[in-house]
Amino acid sequence: MLVRFFFVILAVAFVSLPFKDVQAQCAMCSLTADSSVKNGNTQGEKLNKGIIILLSAPYLAVGLIGFVWYKNYRKKQSSEEPEPLL
Repeated sequence: MLVRFFFVILAVAFVSLPFKDVQAQCAMCSLTADSSVKNGNTQGEKLNKGIIILLSAPYLAVGLIGFVWYKNYRKKQSSEEPEPLL
């Protein structure tokens, strides 16, 4: 139980670290985006933001599934009646 808790805390800490530069493009897309930004266009910045948004979708889906599972688990636990002590 303690190992799972430590792993979850470590995973959350790693995911929430602020990253300065995220390079989530192929080499050709990266060169095109960089050259367009240097020439004054904002398309490269929009491309980077779009990639980050697309990257966040799987994490949101997994989080939603985990939340639904947790709610169902808690509902199942609370519906069980405790045994009388005496």
